[in-house]
Amino acid sequence: MTLEPQAFMTKLEKRVGLTNEDKELLKTNSEWGLQIAPEMADHFYDYLGRDEEMNGILHTGEGRIHRLRETFIEWFHEMFTGMDDWGVVYAERRWKIGLVHVRIGIGPQHVVPAMATVIHEVGKRLETDGKSLALKDALGRICMIDLAFIEQAYVEVSSAAVLQETGWTEGLFRRLIATGARSM
Repeated sequence: MTLEPQAFMTKLEKRVGLTNEDKELLKTNSEWGLQIAPEMADHFYDYLGRDEEMNGILHTGEGRIHRLRETFIEWFHEMFTGMDDWGVVYAERRWKIGLVHVRIGIGPQHVVPAMATVIHEVGKRLETDGKSLALKDALGRICMIDLAFIEQAYVEVSSAAVLQETGWTEGLFRRLIATGARSM
C-alpha cells in the first residue's frame, strides 16, 4: 500500500478537475497569495488553537507554533506557484506534509475544518480584493488536492502499520475493513 505521490497527484487533478487554466490563474496571482498567506496562517492556527487537544500539540516545544506558521505560509504560497508546475516536486512535498501531520498528531478531524476556515477566509479576501470567482474555484480545487494528501497519509501509515504488525496480506486487510464497515 505504498503511495506514489506523482501518480496520486495526477489522479487527484482529474478527480477535482484542476485544469491548465486553473494553474495559470493561480500562478498569475502568486504574489497576492504570498501577500495574504500570513493572514490565512493566523486564521488556520487561531482555529486550531481553540481546540484544547490541538493547542497542546501546537505548543509542544519552544518555537513550534512559529515554525508551523512559517511552514503554512510557504505551503499556501506553493499552491499558487505549483513549484514545478504541480509535478513531481509538488506531489512529493505534499506527501511529506501529510506524513508530518500524521507524525505530530494533527488528524483529519482537525485539518478538514481548519482548511474550511481558510477557504472561507480566502473567499472573503477574494471578494474584498476584487478577485475572480474563477480564482476561488481554482484555489478550492488545489486545496482539496492538498487535503487529500494529508488524509491519504493517515490511511497509508495506518494500513502499513497494521500489515507490518500482523503479517497480513493487503487483500486480507481490505476484506477485513470491508467486512467491518458492513457491520457498523
